[in-house]
Amino acid sequence: MNETNYTLQFEKMNEEQLPVPKHKLHDWTHFAGLYAAEHVAATEFVIGATFVALGAKTMDIIVGLLIGNILAVLSWTLITSPIAVETRLSLYTYLNKIAGDSMSKLYNWANILIFTVISAAMVTVSSTAVRFAFEIPAQLDWYPTNIWFILIVLLVGTFVVFVAIYGFNAVSEFSGICAPWLFTMFASGAIVLMPALTLDVLGKTLPSGWADFVNIGNQSIWTGVNSSGEPGIGLVEVIGFGWAANTITHFGLIDMALLRFAKKKSYGLATSTGMLFGHYIAWIAAGIMGAGTAVILGQSIVELDPGDVAYYALGWSGFVIVIVAGWTTAITNLYRAGLAAQAVYSSQSRRNTTIVVGAAMVVIACFPFVFSQILPLLTYAGLLVVPVGAIVFAEHQLFPKIGYTRYWSKYQDYTQSMPAVASWIIGLIFGFGLDYLDVMSFYYLFIPTWFFTILVYTILAGRSGAKKNYPEAEEKEKAYNEAVETYHQQLASQEQEVVKDTTPLSRALKILAYGALAVTLFLAGRVLLASPDESVYISNRDTFYEIGFACTVIYFIAAYWAMRRGKSFNIK
Repeated sequence: MNETNYTLQFEKMNEEQLPVPKHKLHDWTHFAGLYAAEHVAATEFVIGATFVALGAKTMDIIVGLLIGNILAVLSWTLITSPIAVETRLSLYTYLNKIAGDSMSKLYNWANILIFTVISAAMVTVSSTAVRFAFEIPAQLDWYPTNIWFILIVLLVGTFVVFVAIYGFNAVSEFSGICAPWLFTMFASGAIVLMPALTLDVLGKTLPSGWADFVNIGNQSIWTGVNSSGEPGIGLVEVIGFGWAANTITHFGLIDMALLRFAKKKSYGLATSTGMLFGHYIAWIAAGIMGAGTAVILGQSIVELDPGDVAYYALGWSGFVIVIVAGWTTAITNLYRAGLAAQAVYSSQSRRNTTIVVGAAMVVIACFPFVFSQILPLLTYAGLLVVPVGAIVFAEHQLFPKIGYTRYWSKYQDYTQSMPAVASWIIGLIFGFGLDYLDVMSFYYLFIPTWFFTILVYTILAGRSGAKKNYPEAEEKEKAYNEAVETYHQQLASQEQEVVKDTTPLSRALKILAYGALAVTLFLAGRVLLASPDESVYISNRDTFYEIGFACTVIYFIAAYWAMRRGKSFNIK
């Protein structure tokens, strides 16, 4: 096929089906903002309460979550990022290339369902915060019981779909604005409610040191006793929870969809903003906020609504954080669902498939049960996709090292790879079988399942033709990749040059935005450090609520305005 024919072929294809071109790659800051915003989500309020209900101890939380989240960052960096950068393809497209149409469609349907439900759950919790603000009755049944709640879901869900349909850049820009504010709010909320906990446990407003903090944690937050009154989980389980929480995206390779835009493989380390600052700090902060709210309301932390916790920690800014934290996670997962749907219906654009999936998401979000079941969903979804991640890892990383041929099934013109299908099924039986037999902690099941599936797929693929050489097909593949490179160079020549906005007004807007965050942290620190007794504490807390909300409004106006001005500085 000559170059002209290749160009005509590429023009008819959706860009999601081709590798990401060099001129559309992003710097590490994009991924730092993206992961920071996605992993400081509304679910952190629930997970914060979950550790309390599971009966973790304070030092196990502090040490275990640090280790678990570092392992998660290394998983993205060493497993997901290298394959994403080398192929520049999403998992959905790459799986079709190595396993055939039938398996990839089945797998993509599973991902459409998983990510649509995750997005719906985030929209539901965001809508719950709005419901709380307008005194709409709590939705405690599995179905909606108030028409106003449904209307709120429609409005919140529409915004999520609107951002997601504009693709990776829109998702990244929205996340980049939200991330610094989310960090500030979670940290401020924990700081503001710490005096309430200290008063309850120690009878004073300020812990004297680290020993006091651990004592407060052991007595009122992470007591080591679960909700049934029995000894809770230990350090090993906490590490596993932190590592396995995002199995679906790192060992399962789903985040190839995001990291294929990275300039370097090392940008997998940018996930640390989500793990260490997001999951680590946010989960601990959520536990402190939940325990502080429980003291104020005289209730158990496991009985609290995210809106309750956010309001008593942050005032009106608390409603905003639940909404925004839900949005950032919902948007990213809806983007993934749209990609999976586009891989199934390759004749449709990703925008069209995202709109359709988004409509289904909004309908599901009207049913409150999806949020209450989000943790079991995430856990089992991870185990479901890990065997597929193992198959792709084996094909891409292991096969060239042991003399097997990468893309062997495609070179044989198979419409589907039976070794891949069989390995996935056998891997699922193995993983869920270990769970059924209760052989080990559920949090670590993904590790033996991953290695087992790699072994099974390598054996089956070797018997089916992976050991053979396909010189003619490999030459065609090389010519195709060179044609893609040439086509991308043509597109790059037509792109606009991006000029950084350094005008005084834009600089002033950025200073104003980050100044608002600094004022918020200062006021939170004042609540903690300048409240000698309960009456002064309540007064300082009310001041934080009022001025903090004003700072929230100022931040979003200034940050969005600066971002829009920066985008307008593109020239040809």
